[in-house]
Amino acid sequence: MSQRDALTCVQRVTRLNSHQLCDLCQLEDLVRTIDWADGAIELIDQTKLPSQVDIRRVTTIDDLITDIQRLAVRGAPALGVAGALGVALLAQQREDRQELEEDASRLRAARPTAVNLSWGVDRAMKTVDSGPEAVLDEARTIRDEDIAACLSIGLYGADLMHDLIKRQSARIMTICNTGGLATVERGTALGVIQTIFEQGWLEEALPLETRPLLQGARLTTWELSQMGAPYRLMVDSAGPFLLSRGRADAVCIGADRITANGDTANKIGSFSLALAAQHAGIPFVVAAPESTIDMSTPDGEAITIEDRGPDEVAGFHGVRTAVPGAPTLNPAFDVTPHHLITAIVTDRRIVHPNQGETLSTVPFGSTRSV
Repeated sequence: MSQRDALTCVQRVTRLNSHQLCDLCQLEDLVRTIDWADGAIELIDQTKLPSQVDIRRVTTIDDLITDIQRLAVRGAPALGVAGALGVALLAQQREDRQELEEDASRLRAARPTAVNLSWGVDRAMKTVDSGPEAVLDEARTIRDEDIAACLSIGLYGADLMHDLIKRQSARIMTICNTGGLATVERGTALGVIQTIFEQGWLEEALPLETRPLLQGARLTTWELSQMGAPYRLMVDSAGPFLLSRGRADAVCIGADRITANGDTANKIGSFSLALAAQHAGIPFVVAAPESTIDMSTPDGEAITIEDRGPDEVAGFHGVRTAVPGAPTLNPAFDVTPHHLITAIVTDRRIVHPNQGETLSTVPFGSTRSV
């Protein structure tokens, strides 16, 4: 597929309303962030966006691990699908069970903070004894579940914002990229914003650039532009100040792991927004699928925070900006305590941690469908 054709397909997905998307999801030629095609994994190389839409064809587990680590594919839900598809690839290529398990373990550990990656690997591994086709079927099921989950999150989130925002139109701040590029289609927090836009009451989205790799500037503004939504981009450090001046009605972010007590790990800078939202008295909402909830991790203190090393801080796209040898700290994520979170929106329920609700006590509702 040519880059022009790929861009056209991505634009079609981003611009569709929910009803149209349900019909189009059945088309075989639809380009998704990550998918299975002709015996291999195909994914959009997000390191090349927005200047180039490059569809990578991944045929080895080493290439997939490298693509995950260099953020060619990223975003918790997309990583869950990548984990499952990676096991499907292994099931077709590894006859020795020990080799398959060793490679699956390497894949599982490629990004330690995002729980969806290990979740996707583990779920697909449970079907290995049934043969390669069973593994692939399970991976495709995980893919399809993610598409449905994102539609549901968008609807739940839009309804919640109606209740929380006291204005007729919404100004929503967000960080990093939580759209279709972070999932298979549509997205989580940006999916909520897209649903509000489709419903006609989005005044503007306020994405942060997201240092040091600028996922907000490179990816979120690209997706907002494709859907035709109004937005203004800002530097990370401006977000808390603008919240204090009443320039947004709510903050809506994604999550890479949600612990049993409701603490959430997300892109570095999220915690600052939560503190500022509390100071400003506006809602702070986390949107993520149920698969991002990790009840085996008790709280945020137990989350392993990935440090991505000095290169991302000392320069950008190969251009050095710091003095040679400058020591760095580069945590890719931070943790927002549950008491700062107004609501956690999943595909099946809304939980209000700051009101004392917990993930273990709030029952599941129905998945919202169009």
